[in-house]
Amino acid sequence: MIFEGLSERLQATFKKLRGHGKLTEKEVNEAMRDVRMALLEADVNFKVVKDFINKVKERAVGQNILDTLTPAQAVIKIVDEELTALMGGTQSRLNISPTPPTVIMMVGLQGAGKTTTVGKLALSLKKQGKRPLLVADDIYRPAAVKQLQVLGEQLDVPVFSMESGTDAVTIAGAAVPYANAHAADVIIIDTAGRLHVNEELMQELKAIKREVRPHEILLVVDAMTGQDAVNVAASFNEDLGLDGVVLTKMDGDARGGAALSVKAVTGCPIKFVGMGEKLEALEPFHPDRMASRILGMGDVLSLIEKAQTVYDLEEAKKMEKKFRKDEFTLDDFLSQLQQVRKMGSFEQILGMLPGMGNIKKQLEGVNVDLNGKEIKHVEAIIRSMTPKERADVNLLNGSRRKRIAMGSGTRVQEVNKVLKQFAEMRKMMKKMTKLQSGPMGLGRFKLPFLH
Repeated sequence: MIFEGLSERLQATFKKLRGHGKLTEKEVNEAMRDVRMALLEADVNFKVVKDFINKVKERAVGQNILDTLTPAQAVIKIVDEELTALMGGTQSRLNISPTPPTVIMMVGLQGAGKTTTVGKLALSLKKQGKRPLLVADDIYRPAAVKQLQVLGEQLDVPVFSMESGTDAVTIAGAAVPYANAHAADVIIIDTAGRLHVNEELMQELKAIKREVRPHEILLVVDAMTGQDAVNVAASFNEDLGLDGVVLTKMDGDARGGAALSVKAVTGCPIKFVGMGEKLEALEPFHPDRMASRILGMGDVLSLIEKAQTVYDLEEAKKMEKKFRKDEFTLDDFLSQLQQVRKMGSFEQILGMLPGMGNIKKQLEGVNVDLNGKEIKHVEAIIRSMTPKERADVNLLNGSRRKRIAMGSGTRVQEVNKVLKQFAEMRKMMKKMTKLQSGPMGLGRFKLPFLH
């Protein structure tokens, strides 16, 4: 899970501060030493860490604590505010031109996921009512044009390309009148990358920039490369001038150093993060929400926004009643898996819930981040059961499980795994309903898939 190590270290550090009536300078220094080590281990730029710690200490030592906050809460509040400021303070949106078309130039090195990100961004803009045009301007990488055309077909978005041998600047320039003629209001140019930053790459990108005068230049970098991603961003910004950064593979980066360093080092805001391979898995970057997640306070707003796009309200109300009455069946389980799968993994969802780190270990058996093949296996297994068996899993003895395995073309072990996942999910959902009014501070918050 993103920032997992950093989040655990910071929460352990702040736990030590609780119970103190007043914090001494020595206690604050000890806490900041732990925070410094946690940030460095998360691969945050060392200069960024030094500046961050100095700002927090300056505010925390000798501060008049508000009556409503304990000393530990006050320090956490300061760290939260400084983390938010470190990552840009507020959400940075795309520069959309009042006079269409808006030209967005996507740049980056090979392997960062630039072409896929172009498709993801096109889908996001299309959902907002825009009419994007994709421009296949990577004339060097084999099959790059074909890859973009396939994405365009999947998204039902037009792709502009020219015959082999045409140079990249000509293609980019010709895309603008084409967009005007075909009523496209956003042009997304997929430029060529290289294995590393070099003069030839930069000269070509500068020429494209002069030709089309983009409203937005976005650099796509792989978050998992850590400080290398930050160095790449600094080089591109110095030579080309960036308007924003897209961090891909954030779902696979447990440390998160790039996200915490890139704005401070380059001055460029992070505008989007890639949270998975699916074309829907591009999310706007909210510094305040990310800081909240790092400190274990959840990201309820993003969770609600995500849920609202996939959940039917009436269906969710029925499901909540079933959970409360302990009437959750395997049919319901399959339905929920299909819905939750649209939102991402359970691990991602748990990371957005306040206080969930405290019970995460109890939920380690829950593994419903199912890809297409696995969900078909689960469906085949459940559909091979009789209605009575789906309603009452206690009926499923050894011989019945063997029959279900044969009927679904799977093995008994896979049937057992599905039943275990069902039991764990039912157990977890009971915990969720209790959390709504329990001691973990969720209050009247309702899970989007339980309200």
